[in-house]
Amino acid sequence: MASFRVMVGVKRVIDYAVKIRVKPDKMGVVTEGVKHSMNPFDEIAIEEAVRLKEKKLASEIVAVSCGPKQCQETIRTALAMGADRGIHVDMSASEFEASTPLQISKILAKLAKEEDINLIILGKQAIDGDYNQTGQMTAAHLDWPQGTFVSELTPENDKLKIVREIDGGLENICIKTPAVVTADLRLNEPRYATLPNIMKAKKKPIATKTPADLGVDIASSVETISVEDPPTREAGQKVEDVDQLIAKLKEAGVV
Repeated sequence: MASFRVMVGVKRVIDYAVKIRVKPDKMGVVTEGVKHSMNPFDEIAIEEAVRLKEKKLASEIVAVSCGPKQCQETIRTALAMGADRGIHVDMSASEFEASTPLQISKILAKLAKEEDINLIILGKQAIDGDYNQTGQMTAAHLDWPQGTFVSELTPENDKLKIVREIDGGLENICIKTPAVVTADLRLNEPRYATLPNIMKAKKKPIATKTPADLGVDIASSVETISVEDPPTREAGQKVEDVDQLIAKLKEAGVV
């Protein structure tokens, strides 16, 4: 059975329970003074990597986060969950906000080569940008097989048996390693970090690199024109029967 050197991407995002507010200049959302946490899909990715290690199928788990210094808090959470060490790719807040999956995937691909990684596990998407592109682009840069939207992962020697969630149901595939896998919601339920593990995580190493160290140009070709709140939804109307529904639709001019 192969022993994997696993790299997991962990993104610091605005906490899912926070109400998002658009900046007055409409060039982004308010992040100052707002609670942040690890992207929920990345928690699932970390949990899956830790489970592989508990089964003696992984030799090391490296947690990677890109962004400002506060990202080290996210890495510490991953270390408390069971990752062995972390790598913080230091970017200013403005550089990180301007970055897209293209830049992040190049960073992950470079790190995978430097660290001799043979399995990358990422969340299928982040809850802020909702791109769902980083895993696919990382696999393309490395020319590795990819298994996306994974709800079940079973290693078999140098291969991975994968159940994918697709629009029509579930798809079963088998891919060779090294590979990139993206975690879907039903892959597992992440554990809570215990107090002893939180204390141990403080002593685990976190290396700091920059995109320049990795030879990655983080200049984005995407320009934000404006960020707007979604339009306020109008109140609905209740109807008593089908005839009244049709009459209302005719009034609205949609039938």
